[in-house]
Amino acid sequence: MALHFSKEEFSKRKSKVLNSMKEQNLDAILMFRQESMYWLTGYDTFGYVFFQTLVLDKSGNTILLTRAPDLRQAQNTSNIEDIRIWVDKDGSNPTDDLKVILNELNLKGKKLGIEYEAYGLTGRNALRLNKSLENYCSIEDKSDLITKLRVVKSKEEIVYVKKAAELADKALDEVWKYAKTGVSESKILAEMNRVIFEGGGDYPANEFIIGSGKNALLCRYQAEKQILDKQDQLTIEWAGTYRHYHSAMFRTIPIGKANPNHYKMHEACVEALKKM
Repeated sequence: MALHFSKEEFSKRKSKVLNSMKEQNLDAILMFRQESMYWLTGYDTFGYVFFQTLVLDKSGNTILLTRAPDLRQAQNTSNIEDIRIWVDKDGSNPTDDLKVILNELNLKGKKLGIEYEAYGLTGRNALRLNKSLENYCSIEDKSDLITKLRVVKSKEEIVYVKKAAELADKALDEVWKYAKTGVSESKILAEMNRVIFEGGGDYPANEFIIGSGKNALLCRYQAEKQILDKQDQLTIEWAGTYRHYHSAMFRTIPIGKANPNHYKMHEACVEALKKM
């Protein structure tokens, strides 16, 4: 299996979660956040867009319930040994399969924490989950339990954050090379992504944001690509990404002669940074 962290690192993380569960009197936690699963076990997938949950009980048992296409993914990228499959067919309800697991772990009548604040747990699936657990156990929203533990980075994680920052800097070098009159935003994006991937990086969590001309002040990615004009402003936000750890950056680059307002805003930024 391809794990990005040591056994000792994963063991420390699990202990932290179990201690936090004990403090909050939880008998188990149902993880729906992909970030939690990756942090706790190494499990790496975009299959979280479908129903899947990682169950951790207070005894330390971990059981993953997912779809068949993610079986091999879980085996190859995580330390999870017990992987259960729910069959994705018309009329299937994976919360029924989850109930079987909860019964095995003797969680009937117990207190469960649930990560409701999760992209993978759609409104429809949350309604199904709640209905399934009605009169079965007590449930609480514990969306932040693991998230709060993830905030403080370990030494092993900081190595990846620094690598991500290095890739972000390399991408910025490419921007400076190509941010010139007559160059397409597409070319700039292509060169930025090239150096990140050549450096062993990953796709970021969302698209790079790039805009110039009439789109210079947009703060979201959109599909239209501009050619840089003689007098223009390029705004770009991106991240160097390594093992899913991000180092995000933002730059505003005047093309041609800078506007007096650019100088004023730059001075304000410098002053703010000094005060910080």
